[in-house]
Formats: sequence, C-alpha cells, structure tokens
Amino acid sequence: MPSIYLSPSTQEYNPYICGGNEEMYMNLIADEMEPWLISNGISFTRNTPDMTAASSIAQSNEGNYDLHLALHSNAAPPALAGTLQGSIVFYNPDRSQSKRAAEILADYLRQIYPQPDLVSAQPTDYLGEVLKTKAPGILIEYAFHDNCQDATWIRNNIPLLAKTTVEALTEYFGIPFVQAQPPRSAVVQVSSGCLNIRSRPNTKSTILRCVPNGHRLTVVGTLPDWYVVQDGGQPGYAASRFIRLI
Repeated sequence: MPSIYLSPSTQEYNPYICGGNEEMYMNLIADEMEPWLISNGISFTRNTPDMTAASSIAQSNEGNYDLHLALHSNAAPPALAGTLQGSIVFYNPDRSQSKRAAEILADYLRQIYPQPDLVSAQPTDYLGEVLKTKAPGILIEYAFHDNCQDATWIRNNIPLLAKTTVEALTEYFGIPFVQAQPPRSAVVQVSSGCLNIRSRPNTKSTILRCVPNGHRLTVVGTLPDWYVVQDGGQPGYAASRFIRLI
C-alpha cells in the first residue's frame, strides 16, 4: 500500500491578499485531505506548523515513503506583484517518478482551475522539497496568493482541492479512487482458514497478511465487493463478503 510524506507550507509570513496566510490555507487543505487519504488506503506522515522546509525534508528522509508531497501557494516577483495567476506543480527533472506525479497532478488541477491553460508541470533546480528528498518529490503551487482572484479561489475551494489532490494520487499509485467515509468497526467472518488482506482489490494482488475468523478490523472505504480496511493501523483491501460491520 502506498505511503506519502505530506508537507503543507510552514510559511506563516506569506500573507494572502484576502486575509490569512500560506501556512494556514495549506494546512486547511491538508486537514481536508486526511479522510480522503485514509479511505483510499494511502498512509501518510505529516509535518507540523512549527517545522521548516529543512526539518520536513529531514523527517521525510528518515522514513520510506513512495512520494514526498509539498503543498504551497505562490507569489509573483515584486515587480509583478498581484498580476500573475495559475497553478504550477514542480518536479525533479532527474527523477521520472517525480515528473510523472507532477504531470498527473497538473492534469487534475486543470479540471478545476478556472483557466486550465495556466496550469503546468515544471522542472525545478532550486526547491529543496523536490530535489533533496529520498522519496520522489513534488511541490504544488495551487495558485498565486498575492492575486485576488487566485487567493479567493483557494479560499473558496479547500475541500475540492483536497479531494482532487488525493484523486490524482490514486491515479499515480494505480489504485481505485474511493469516496471518503467515516471509519466503521468490523469483524472477520470466515468458516475456515483466514481472510487475505491484499495490496489491491483483486485476488491476484499481493497478500499483505492473513487474519483469522473473529479478527477485528476498521473499514475505512467501500468498493464493489471489497473494503479498504485498517488492521493495526496498516491499510489493505479485503473481500467484503467475509466482513461484518458492527
């Protein structure tokens, strides 16, 4: 099952023209992403507002993540302040996985940003959270916070930005997109043997573990014939006919 390091901006000193700041809004997006990530079986570690880009990179590199995802908003150079718009997803030009993730994210953002032609995936030669992470790194600049239209778009579309970002992640990881739902307690019901918890919702995928009859699970997502489950904090897919919700 995929795992990410989720790194919303810690730059509280970057003000939005419409009020608030970059750290605040990016953490609001990350807050909204969490239930979508859980329901889609994507494990995550998240930085905290008191951290920096450097400490976020260091913490990310201590783990084994499939993607380092930094959430930011942009600002124009002083001479162009307030005049630029658009979404940019930055990637490491030396890592094909980084480029692929950025291009997928950009494709999804084009579906929701008011001016799709202003959305792009671009290489970077200076962003540490893209270039210095052990995991493939990408950094999303959702829009320009010094532009009134862009800043308002972010402020008014936080749930949509969160959902769209997670939907793009599921395409990148090759897993089905699942609607977010509240976790529910469940119990395994098999007449013999044990229930396979798998890496994908099909019987040919890798078996992650096998759990016995009566074992307690948490159902966090629903697909036809399958549940996304959490077992001791570890996500996977299990055939729903062998699980009873309680």
